[in-house]
Amino acid sequence: MAEIKPFRAYRPRADLAGRIAALPYDVYNREEACREVEKNPDSFLAIDRAETGFGPEVDTCDPRVYKRAAELLWSQIQEGRFVQEKTPCYYLYEQIMDGASQTGIVACASIDDYSTGVIKKHENTRAEKEKDRICHVDACNMQTGPIFLTYRANDTLREIVASAKESEPVYDFTASDGVVHRVWVISEEKKIAEIKKTFAAIPSLYIADGHHRCASAVRVGQMRRQAHPDFTGQEEYNYFLSVLFPDDELHILDYNRVVKDLNGLEPEDFLKKLEEGFTVKKWGKTPCKPDKKGSFGMYLEGDWYLLTAKETVKSKDAVAGLDVSILQNHVLEPILGIQDPKTDKRIDFVGGIRGLGELERRVHTDMKAAFSLYPTSIEELFAVADAGRLMPPKSTWFEPKLRSGLFLHDLEIR
Repeated sequence: MAEIKPFRAYRPRADLAGRIAALPYDVYNREEACREVEKNPDSFLAIDRAETGFGPEVDTCDPRVYKRAAELLWSQIQEGRFVQEKTPCYYLYEQIMDGASQTGIVACASIDDYSTGVIKKHENTRAEKEKDRICHVDACNMQTGPIFLTYRANDTLREIVASAKESEPVYDFTASDGVVHRVWVISEEKKIAEIKKTFAAIPSLYIADGHHRCASAVRVGQMRRQAHPDFTGQEEYNYFLSVLFPDDELHILDYNRVVKDLNGLEPEDFLKKLEEGFTVKKWGKTPCKPDKKGSFGMYLEGDWYLLTAKETVKSKDAVAGLDVSILQNHVLEPILGIQDPKTDKRIDFVGGIRGLGELERRVHTDMKAAFSLYPTSIEELFAVADAGRLMPPKSTWFEPKLRSGLFLHDLEIR
């Protein structure tokens, strides 16, 4: 059963929230992060990516970077740019994109629930990416980027959320990308008790996005336990910052692929090989966006094609039956020779938020062919996680992204 606890968040003053809130640290490369901070010095990215305060000669993982992050964060808290609740609270975080709303409960989840599998994952993590956030969280003594969790929709929680949203939000702003962000504070003891009790009856939670942030937060908690063998389990470092959304409000976008070459094949030979596992139909100049599972768009030599998987390449297995797996197992690996998409430099991934025009642009600049996919469903994510399995890399793209800097979780009670 899930332990989801209220906490005393540090959060921006209302007049600064819109300027401080930033997209997650890992959606930017270093050059992009520097430009963003130069454009908006108030952006939390200046703390999340503190290398933006140094020249390129200073490595991203230099100890000075993490020291600067901690100094910036705590100086801003001391300046009163962030406020903190006097008692532990839950928070509601609503995002509205293109007219669609999703509202999550901001709280702290247990590192033990992650370790025992109550909180389920569907992706592997990479040690070098974990190390960066471990150093950042440890130096700042603060979790600054929330983990995006989801659960099967629950009527009790739905009613609590709807009731709480009848009051005035503490934040209500529209970001530069058009996404609306609203926040409410839930401080009433009765509602807090009901939320905690309801989550305690939910058997499983799922990481939707933020696997590296989650693994890093858990690792820091374990490090603190090792340093304090007399720990009780109630210390703040035993929990990590999360936003929990009902599954029926989430929107998963396609996660598309572009490849550098055809593995030595001529286009006509490549198309012929595709026909072994797919029905291939020339689509023309209009971008081909798949409208059902088992179908793929392909952009090659200035034309789009519709690829429809034959029964021989489909599978009822939770992982092998994913469209990303079908493409990998029957096109990318056997025909194009891309065996490990995590490390092969001949493949790149393009989030669906960028549109199919971005696939065409890449093919016209640095790639040879592009594949558009039908989005992985939340039901497929649950099935893989429930089976204790892992999806191929880059299987899901969630939008909108949670902003960093709106909620901070202190690892110590002060």
